[in-house]
Amino acid sequence: MKISKREIQFIIIGVAVGAVTFFIVNLLINKSGHQHIESSDHQAISTSVYTCSMHPQIRQNEPGKCPLCGMDLIPVTQKSDKGENSPFIHTMSPEAIALANVQTQKVKTVSAEHEVYLTGKIAINEQKLAVITANYSGRIEKLFIDFTGQTVSKGQKLATIYSPELVTAQKELIKAVKFKEVNPALYNASKEKLRLWKINEKQINEIETSGVVLTEFDVYADQSGVVIRRYIAKGDYVSKGSVLFEIADLSNVWVLLDAYESDLAFMKVGQKITLTVASLPGKEFTTNISFIDPLINPQSRTAAVRAELNNTQQLLKPEMFVKGKIKANLSVSEKSLVIPKTALLWTGKRSIVYVKVPNSEFPSFEMREITIGASLGDYYIVESGLSEGEEIVTNGVFAIDGAAQLNGNYSMMNRAVDNTIAVPDKFSEQLTDFVNQYFELKNSLVKSDFQLTQTNTKKLETIFNKIDMKLLDEEAHSMWMEQYSKLKKDIGQLQTAKDIEKQREIFSDLSNQIIEIAETFGLKIETVYVAYCPMALDDKGAFWLSEKEEINNPYFGDKMLRCGEVKKKIRTKSTRGTKTNQPQGHQH
Repeated sequence: MKISKREIQFIIIGVAVGAVTFFIVNLLINKSGHQHIESSDHQAISTSVYTCSMHPQIRQNEPGKCPLCGMDLIPVTQKSDKGENSPFIHTMSPEAIALANVQTQKVKTVSAEHEVYLTGKIAINEQKLAVITANYSGRIEKLFIDFTGQTVSKGQKLATIYSPELVTAQKELIKAVKFKEVNPALYNASKEKLRLWKINEKQINEIETSGVVLTEFDVYADQSGVVIRRYIAKGDYVSKGSVLFEIADLSNVWVLLDAYESDLAFMKVGQKITLTVASLPGKEFTTNISFIDPLINPQSRTAAVRAELNNTQQLLKPEMFVKGKIKANLSVSEKSLVIPKTALLWTGKRSIVYVKVPNSEFPSFEMREITIGASLGDYYIVESGLSEGEEIVTNGVFAIDGAAQLNGNYSMMNRAVDNTIAVPDKFSEQLTDFVNQYFELKNSLVKSDFQLTQTNTKKLETIFNKIDMKLLDEEAHSMWMEQYSKLKKDIGQLQTAKDIEKQREIFSDLSNQIIEIAETFGLKIETVYVAYCPMALDDKGAFWLSEKEEINNPYFGDKMLRCGEVKKKIRTKSTRGTKTNQPQGHQH
């Protein structure tokens, strides 16, 4: 059929119109879909809920400040967003991390040498302070030292006193001299009276020889030094025993420093101390601690620490401010760990930190109880609960704990119950030896070595029989006896097993008991791992306890060495059974 030129033109126009229509419709659909997505995203953002960690009743759809306490509001973490099911682990969004200003730091080791810094001042050496008093009553006729701060030498004349009593005593002596042959007792008594008033023998002999009564007597310095106080003026009348001057020998001074209670453990008498004075830049003084006050000042909660310095050049003056530095050798091992004080949540005997969970999809933090030791300035020594290289939260820890509490996880106010019973250290050591031999038994099954397993079972029985249950009190002894008979039975059956498959079957029952005693009594091991294989024992599943987090399956050996997962971490060393459930990835 022949198509006309006009019909061809209509066809071309129709195709062009259809193409344009298709392009416009497609563009509208895409734009509509894009708007829908943006609207959906906006709606998701707008429905985020923010709350206060201290006042959970406060809820709003945007970030801001709590109207009750002024703290920054934090987003409420939904459990569905979390990649962890452990109540010890809390997951936060990056936005919440930024709002809480969360900062982390790796746990580090500490040097055995710790520096303690003290502040104080220069003081007068009280052992070199002399007080000049009047030995008899009288009037100050002359004053040779008329202002404080004057330097005097030993024997230097300070003042002159006229004393009516002394005049009378001299007259008595002159009269007694005439009758000393007849009445020697009266003569000697007259001389002794003058001696008691500190009149020296030379003056007494002059009075006796000349027969002239002296009306004025001089007061002399008992030691060299600086007059720090003058209590008299010319013409004053003084009584016997009145204080006239105070003289301090500043060639040797005291340094009085204030030490906080937490620093006293690092100090002892005789310890070296380095001192600096602000008015003498670049100059250091080295001496030793001579005294530590046995009493604490109830107002400042400090104890006075004293040292002495020679000051022959008079560079150091009383009341000058001083800084001291003491280097204390700590009774810690080279592997002792320290953490900043800002990382701790105080909860009594034990303290809580938040440890960053490595390799997690979202930022996650594990609440962990640790035991701390001595304070080192801004740090604490960690006795147990952490390992070197682990990353802990040092800033924002309260925000994480508050968010965990709001989300129903364990927190400082909502902690896991510790069911571990306290036992003597010696029993714990014996139990640890037993569990370490269990690990050897487990490793022989990993190697699928029947003979080695038998040998390790005999060693396990020997150690088991050495555990002294008499060390336990009534409650702990009762709990141990519940495990004792089961353990004895499992060990006995292991020794009579005819093949390795039977050994593995009995090992499963033994492992259940070992896990229970580790959780109940604790071990002298930092961390042990409870592992589980669902395919063991013909798909019945079985647990075992491991000294390593790495999966080495004792139920299959080389056939399926990595089959299994860590179900639980048991932290036992010195923390009495603090348990942390931390699911791990399943491996095959």
